Parts: sequence; C-alpha cells; structure tokens
Amino acid sequence: MSDNSSLRIADGLRAWVSAAAPGARLPSTRALVAEYQASPVTVQSALRSLAAQGLIESRPGVGTFARPRAQVRPSDYGWQSAALGPTPGALRPNPAAMRDVPNDVTAFNAGYPDRELLPGRMVRAALTRAARSDAAVARPPVAGLPELQAWFAQELGTSSLPDVPPPVAADVVILPGSQSGLSSLFRALVGAGQPLLMESPTYWGAILAAASAGVRIIPIPSGPDGPDVEELARAFEETGARAFYAQPSFANPTGAHWTRNLGDQVLDVVRRYGAFLIEDDWAHDFGITADPAPLAARDGSGHVVYLRSLTKSLSPALRVAAVIARGPARERILADRLAESMYVSGLLQAAAVDVVTQPGWQAHLRGLKSQLKSRRDLLLDSLREHAPAAHVAYVPVGGLNLWARLPDGTEMDRLVRDCEAGGVVIADGAGWFPAEASGPFLRLNYAGPNPAAFPRAARVLGEALGRNGR
Repeated sequence: MSDNSSLRIADGLRAWVSAAAPGARLPSTRALVAEYQASPVTVQSALRSLAAQGLIESRPGVGTFARPRAQVRPSDYGWQSAALGPTPGALRPNPAAMRDVPNDVTAFNAGYPDRELLPGRMVRAALTRAARSDAAVARPPVAGLPELQAWFAQELGTSSLPDVPPPVAADVVILPGSQSGLSSLFRALVGAGQPLLMESPTYWGAILAAASAGVRIIPIPSGPDGPDVEELARAFEETGARAFYAQPSFANPTGAHWTRNLGDQVLDVVRRYGAFLIEDDWAHDFGITADPAPLAARDGSGHVVYLRSLTKSLSPALRVAAVIARGPARERILADRLAESMYVSGLLQAAAVDVVTQPGWQAHLRGLKSQLKSRRDLLLDSLREHAPAAHVAYVPVGGLNLWARLPDGTEMDRLVRDCEAGGVVIADGAGWFPAEASGPFLRLNYAGPNPAAFPRAARVLGEALGRNGR
C-alpha cells in the first residue's frame, strides 16, 4: 500500500479518537485491515504515526487505546519580561515584507522574485550532483569552498580598475545568506553602542540587523540620486562614525543607482574619515537597462567591505552569500562568523558554484533582464492609468521594486486593509526608514507572481487611494 493509504487510515483513526471517550480501545489490527482494505504493514504505519503524536498508546498483549486528553492551560511567560529587560535598540521587524499570501491575491509586498524568474531546473540539477559528491558528507573550510571563493573574487575583479589590485579568493568569506552577513559586519566593524551611518530609506533587514547588533543608527537622507554627500560628511564629523551602510546599485527600496561621480565622492568622504563603506550589492544580478558598478572594484585600500548574495537570483533555498574584505577587517569578520555558525553548508555551496559556472547561467541572466523590464513597465503603465496618485518619481534601471510616494495625509493602515480586501497585498513604506518616515510611501515589487494581474491590482490601489482621501 502507498503512503497515501497510511495517511487515509491515520485521518480516519484520528477522527475516531477525537470522538471516543478517553481510554477507549481501538479496533484490533485485523479489524482495521478489513475495514480499510489495507495491509497490516500499512495499518501499523498509521498507528505509529498517531502514537508519535501522542493520540494513542499501545499496551503489549492488551491492545491500543485512546490517550486521555489533558486540559491545556495557556502558559504564562510574564517572567521573561524581567529576565530579558528592555528591547535592545529599535527592533522593528517588517512582517509585511516577509508575509506569505494565498495564490489568488496580487502580492506587491514580497522582496523575492517569482519562481518563473529563477533558474529552477539548473538549481535542481546542481543539488542532485552536489548530493552525490563529497560535499554531502564533508565539512567545508570555515571561510568557504575555495572554488566558490574564487568565483566571487573573479566576479568583482572583472570590474576592477587597472590601478586597483583585484580581490583574491583569500579575501572572500562565504556566508549563509546576506542577512546573516549584515549582522556580522555590524558587530565586527561597528560594535554595540557605536554609531553606524545608514541611508534613509534603506533595506528594512539591514535596519533590523543593526538594531539587533546594538549599534546606534544615524540616518543619512537618500533619494533617487543616492545619498546627500554633504550630509554624509557632516554625520561622520559630528558622530565619529567609522562605517556607512549603502546600496550603490539598484537600492532597496528606492531603486537608486549611483553615478560614477557620486560613488567617487562617497569614497573620498569615507577615506577622509578613515571609515568603512559597507557596500550591499544585493541586486547585482537584476540589472535592467544598466549594469552594477561595485564601488569595491575601485578601492584597493580596504575601505569598502563588499557584500553580495546569490539567494534571490538562484533560489530562496540556497542561502549563500559572500563578503569580500581586506586586511584585519576580514579576520575580524571571519572570527564573528566562526562564533555564529562555524561554516556554511558545503552542499549548498557546491550547488551554488555549480549553477553560476554553467554556460546556461549567463543565458538565464540575459533573459531575466527582458523579463524584469516587461514587468517593471507593465506595473508603471498600470499605476499611471489606474492609480496616478501613487507617484513614482524614479524609474529604476535595475532591481525588483518601484518606490511610490502617496498623497500627504494618506491613512496607511486603512489603505493596506482596503487593498487587501480587494485581493492586493501591499507593504507600508515606513518599514524602510531607520527613523521616522519622510512621508507616506509604498514599495511595490514588480517581480512577484502573475504580472497579468498588475492592471487590476493597480485599479484596486487607485480606488482605495480615492476613498482614503475622503
């Protein structure tokens, strides 16, 4: 019999037990075999499943019985309030951005690409090959598989200036995703209680990681053109900060893509104050009409600590990223990673390097550009026609999101509820500000599923905004 037969029997017995008196004796195995037309092995498998769930108990030589159902009282966790003390920093998770939603709604809230934008077939094949290799049973090096380190170093090195020494594999530390990497960077390079300069608005996960690390966030105004360099210099001068977190390429949430001139100005400020630029190149693989231009490729003195993830471009199941750092900073970051997780799964690393070194990887990225462009333009056109009050001031040249300014006075809680009632899930842009939001915003992901629903979803948003103003 199949596993489905065992599940069918378990479901039937579960219903029987729930209706029976505590301690009631179940029918014999022979009776159950006859009732369900199943083999004794299948019946025993179902009984073992229920026993593991604590629903029945077997008494050898006597029979199988329904276990008494204890009255469960709600636990009182009040004691933990005193044990934990005040919340460290401003821990503000952004549940809307990570929320799972049904398939029949349009989800503008998520930060991941739809499955059809991922190289699923390549990932599955790579995982199969990795499972058959030594990576499935061997402990990988602490800093990562050498071949994956070399790939990350080569990727950045191809953008390096002639007078800048390219990174080498030894500069690379493999991470279990960039979110974990941000936590390590903020702990290792900044430290609890110390100031960290951060673009505002910026990635909500970086805000959360910084707050969790106990650092003191100093917001730097940033918009479609990037950060205000004068404000950046003033903040370094006044706070004594030694690190600035930024996303120069296709920033989340604004989509900002720094010009070369702005990048040079930021590097000059960082060097002048003897500080680090923590460069989050999260959208490296999501260029549309522009290519990423990492600042780390223009810095050979160790001021730029570079972070790049493969999770969004390969698969959410392959949480693999890397940080490239030079000098003592790299050793301090590695020490933090060692304390945090020892090493990254060799199986995931082997699968990741398998995919990105396949000939089909570059072909996939070329196709991805056109798919993202089509989705971006469709959502823009839909907003302009059906929800013009959601004003997109900057058309991103890469990334996954549109950043829309809403009319002053918009009641965001009401807007979120009204849209959800119409089958559209949105996320309040306030979650992307490290301090108070400068106005009402929405971050709208155009890489989500079912782009054909964008026009209808924009109409729902436009109607909700219309009602919101009354």
